[in-house]
Amino acid sequence: MSARVRKLIGMVGILVFLTAYVVAVATLGDRLPKLWFVQVLYYSVAGIVWGLPLFPLISWMNRGR
Repeated sequence: MSARVRKLIGMVGILVFLTAYVVAVATLGDRLPKLWFVQVLYYSVAGIVWGLPLFPLISWMNRGR
């Protein structure tokens, strides 16, 4: 598979994942208690964790350069 096709597939995968992740985080965030420190902690963790599942995909996209 060429690098161009791999990057196209990866880009579409990233967009689909991020869309689903944002919807899931926002939906779960609405169910949290309305305490500010709970929301700050939740959104801080969610704002960092989104990148972890993308590392293998980005690595695959850049393979074979």
